[in-house]
Amino acid sequence: MREAVISFPMFGEAFALNPPYCIRIGSFCIYYYGIVIALGFLLAVFYASRVVKRFDMKMEDVYDYIIWAVIAAVVCARLYYCITYVDANGVHTYLQDPASFLRIRDGGLAIYGGVIGAIAALLLRSRRKKQSVFPPLDLMSFGLLIGQLVGRWGNFFNREAYGYETDIFCRMGLTLNGVTTYVHPTFLYESLWNLLGFVLMHFHSKRRRAYQGQYFLIYLVWYGFGRAAIESLRSDSLWLIPNVIRISQLLGLLSALAALALYIVNARRIAAGKPPFFGRPLPAPASAEGEHEPESEPEPEPENENEIT
Repeated sequence: MREAVISFPMFGEAFALNPPYCIRIGSFCIYYYGIVIALGFLLAVFYASRVVKRFDMKMEDVYDYIIWAVIAAVVCARLYYCITYVDANGVHTYLQDPASFLRIRDGGLAIYGGVIGAIAALLLRSRRKKQSVFPPLDLMSFGLLIGQLVGRWGNFFNREAYGYETDIFCRMGLTLNGVTTYVHPTFLYESLWNLLGFVLMHFHSKRRRAYQGQYFLIYLVWYGFGRAAIESLRSDSLWLIPNVIRISQLLGLLSALAALALYIVNARRIAAGKPPFFGRPLPAPASAEGEHEPESEPEPEPENENEIT
């Protein structure tokens, strides 16, 4: 399917694309999927560098967390996929061939596995550094949305992560050997959903940030409900129970409901003047730069100039 011509009828019947899925250097391929993922990562780091002070962190700490989070995310994304993948015959192919876990260039990464790995890395690293985990969790949430909204376009180049056949107006056509199949462009749905979530969270955080950990909860709610809805349209889901329960759909729904409950509890506690149940109160604002202590009043001059002082 990687050779299929991509079309979007909503832009006209003549609109068609056939982007390459890799850059070939001799017999070696550099996949656009990896390039797109790297671009999303760089944009997330750039955004973090612009707003790091808003989240009560220093950039040197951000770099430290990133190193550990990225390593854990890649490892766990691969493990999540390999452990949960079942072929058309119901066979756990990766479990039967453990060495295949290492063949990452063959494909197979799961976003939720990466998210779980990154969260675990932040928890462990913040404990080691004796710092609160909530600021890095908040900042990571923005980075995840950026990485996911950009990274989903790697699926576009690979012609993957699409949905069932449909005749919806925004359908995507895949033409191979003269046969065109119209499907839900679920990679596009998720990219746009994450873009909207990022924009809303960005502007909300500039004025209405209430406590540390708030945007981690918002991310779990936003992405979880969106992923649960979009996953129901996908034709390549990882199944917990074949044709009954999709793993990512169930995980997205449960995490969103749990985060929403915590968010509501926190909102009520803050309205009552209590600290949040999940998270930490914001630190007291530091004094503005250049602010000076008030000058002391000058001592009164002696009334008699011959007075000894």
